[in-house]
Amino acid sequence: MAWPLRIEFSGALYHVMSRGNDRRVIVRDDGDRNWWLARTVETYGWRLHAFALTDNHEHLFVETPEPNLSAGMQHLNGSYTSYYNRRHRRVGHLFQGRFKSQIIDN
Repeated sequence: MAWPLRIEFSGALYHVMSRGNDRRVIVRDDGDRNWWLARTVETYGWRLHAFALTDNHEHLFVETPEPNLSAGMQHLNGSYTSYYNRRHRRVGHLFQGRFKSQIIDN
């Protein structure tokens, strides 16, 4: 069965969630936290209204001026996984499955 399509449009507000694979840790220290988000927000022009980064999952409340949520999340989770695996000398998936997103009606 195919994944349901994500609804993306300019100016959309989303609550986005990703969980660590097998509910494992995705950040170990402030070095990981500092690297985590800034590059993606800047690269994709997102307006980040709020976020929560816990040890094993992330929540974002983000506005996308362009319809680029999927591309940005692929960049965020993919580049962060590469960084994390290199820094902590590990291999494999860091995040469990696809990210989840809910459109927020403002």
